[in-house]
Amino acid sequence: MELMLKEENGCRTYTAARNGNVLGYVAIDSTVGGRSSGGLRLLPDIDETEIQTLAHSMTLKYGFLGLPHGGAKAGVFGDPDSSRQERLERLVEFGQAIKPLLQTKAYIPYSDMGTQNSDVRYMLNAVGIPVSSRDLQNSTSGYYTAISVLTGVLRAARHIGLNLSGCTAAVEGFGSVASSLACLLAGEGIRVIAISTVRGALYNPSGLNVDQLVKLAEEAGSRVVEVYPEAERIDREKLLELPVDILCPCARWNSLTMSNAPRISARVISPGANNPITPDAEHALFEREVLCLPDFVTNCGGVVGGTMEFASVSREKITAFIGHHIGIRIASLLTEAKSKHESPREVAVTFALRRFKHIAQSAELAAPIGRLFNLGLEFYRHGWIPGRLVAPLALRYFKNRLT
Repeated sequence: MELMLKEENGCRTYTAARNGNVLGYVAIDSTVGGRSSGGLRLLPDIDETEIQTLAHSMTLKYGFLGLPHGGAKAGVFGDPDSSRQERLERLVEFGQAIKPLLQTKAYIPYSDMGTQNSDVRYMLNAVGIPVSSRDLQNSTSGYYTAISVLTGVLRAARHIGLNLSGCTAAVEGFGSVASSLACLLAGEGIRVIAISTVRGALYNPSGLNVDQLVKLAEEAGSRVVEVYPEAERIDREKLLELPVDILCPCARWNSLTMSNAPRISARVISPGANNPITPDAEHALFEREVLCLPDFVTNCGGVVGGTMEFASVSREKITAFIGHHIGIRIASLLTEAKSKHESPREVAVTFALRRFKHIAQSAELAAPIGRLFNLGLEFYRHGWIPGRLVAPLALRYFKNRLT
């Protein structure tokens, strides 16, 4: 096994290989107390630059939320549609290669595209990294991400005076985030007219039956676009250019570029994916007065929701918390951007980086308190402190972090 390090622009990128064959990458963009965390994805076409960019997005996300975590990301080459045994073998092989990072917690993984928490737990156990009883349990982080994306849609619509009744939306993707989001949009009276998977896209200007789509997707997976009736099959790329009011890219990075930005007709873009819009395309959309919300803001619900779920907070309270507190933060961001005549991303990045720097410095100064906090956290992880005692404290903690 080989683990090769490259440092560039403050980001440490590790290439894991076996007999000269690259297994995947770990990018550590920032650390707090020597540690970082971020999703571990398994896809056939991961890219080193993509993983580095995603790691930086995690730094921004943690800064925006006020959470004391360093930003990282990892990717493994593999087919997410292969058998579970094949996927686990790929993950374990990768885990063995990056074991030094896992042992020191320089990188702490959790699930991402193509993986589940149970897969990550299996990988860690297989390479000899102990996992506590409360860590990496089944998570509904995709749903919580969808809640924050919807919150972005609602706040953006209010900001520009857009009446959502009768509005149309296109959702790129139909994984855990996109399918949950489609249901939430429909629940707000928004007509979802297009969705996509890796196999193509569906389009019906009269609206898609979201409930039927979800049921079919549970059986057919990405083939849902081949078996759903009463819709036109279109190329995935065309979905982004449909005449809709709201566009939610929830697939891969760089979906929106300068090649298609001039043809985007949506008034609001609220991403569920990480880095779905290139910087030049986002600037061009801003110049056209398309309200484009920063991805690390709108998709932050997965991080805060998953962490609150770990702290035994109920789903109902997490949902309400994201809608209210993240909603307030988004509204404040939009107001500030408008007053400064800047894009929402410019304001959000400045805020997130400034806050992350403060958090990292505070963590160093509060080392004794931090050690006590970590000790209590370990007790909780092993089930020695009941969740009913932790949940109320967690709600207060996250509220203080955000405000």
